[in-house]
Amino acid sequence: MTSVTGDFELTHDELRVVARYVAESAQEVLPLFEFTTPDDPRPRAALDAAREFIDGARRTKLQRVTSMDAHRAAGDAPTEVTRLAAQAAGDAASAAYLHPIAKAHQVGHILRAAANVARIAEIEAGDDPAVGDEMIEQARARATPVLIDVLCRYPVAPTGRSRTAHLMAALDASLRASR
Repeated sequence: MTSVTGDFELTHDELRVVARYVAESAQEVLPLFEFTTPDDPRPRAALDAAREFIDGARRTKLQRVTSMDAHRAAGDAPTEVTRLAAQAAGDAASAAYLHPIAKAHQVGHILRAAANVARIAEIEAGDDPAVGDEMIEQARARATPVLIDVLCRYPVAPTGRSRTAHLMAALDASLRASR
């Protein structure tokens, strides 16, 4: 149970819990990316790299490289849905390298994938915010006590202008309130 330190400690077991949570979100929407962009393996590779770490492998350059590749795929994505799906997969791999630094932007590495899933559901439901709110509730319900404990070591999620940022902030507030 190796630890990484900064402003606080994070164990590899805790990082695996975070990576699992993010990967579960990414898995929900990866098929949307793969259907639209079947010849781009980058998000799938990032999710596979995240799973290797989750399953007990050491975190290596593989998670970093595939995360960056999946985020590049997000930049190349033809639609908002495919962009958000690729970004979620990249976040799953990068969760292995969550920094124990008390900066609000780190919260995005924990919660953005779930917020992306909620935003995708809204888009697919004709931009219905009630659908996004329901998805945020589902993401809250599957958060473990360990995930919430890790989250609460960080400052509150930054409030951005995008709908995804608002969904992430709502999830952050809900999880902190459940502690």
